[in-house]
Amino acid sequence: MLFVFSAPSGTGKTTVVNRILKDVDNVRRVITATTRPKREGEEEGVDYIFLSLEEFERGIEEGRFLEYAKVYGNYYGTPKEQVLRNEEEGYDSILVIDVQGAQTIKRIYPESVLVFLLPPSIEELKRRLLTRGYGQENLEERIKTARWEISCAKYFDYVVVNEFLDDTIQALENIILSARHSAKSFLKNLEKRVKDDKIITYLQEECGWR
Repeated sequence: MLFVFSAPSGTGKTTVVNRILKDVDNVRRVITATTRPKREGEEEGVDYIFLSLEEFERGIEEGRFLEYAKVYGNYYGTPKEQVLRNEEEGYDSILVIDVQGAQTIKRIYPESVLVFLLPPSIEELKRRLLTRGYGQENLEERIKTARWEISCAKYFDYVVVNEFLDDTIQALENIILSARHSAKSFLKNLEKRVKDDKIITYLQEECGWR
């Protein structure tokens, strides 16, 4: 399955996803590729896949991204190869991408689960962004973008307010576990979920679950 997480900058999605990866079995994060310069403390292949502009545009031409967009002057894209590898190896994928990318993924994979993380308030969002060292001009630009992103929350399957981290994690874990047990997901993984061959045969032949 594909779980897509989107949120305004400063909402805490990276912290949330790192906890999910630690707490939930059989799920991997798909590392986003970007042309943005590496920041202090970031690791190649852990935080992002850092590409030159030429490398990224060649990847676009070769169809190596499920989706991509230009944000604040830099390209960001979801590598197709990682998603396919996770599927082959039996892992669900978590994508951390913007709202436009999320909508693209939903068109390609209608069964993907889109989750939008909301900040508890705009004032709290401003406070978190200020702690990252953004200047006033940059801050106002990001708040303007955040207001637009929040208006897109209605297109997502789930919306969770990230005020208290433990409560957020619990809600997201519940969403993941619930999605895994939906009828469509169950059918797709029928032979992994059911050990009794007679039940599998009954579901496939008598109930038409194929």
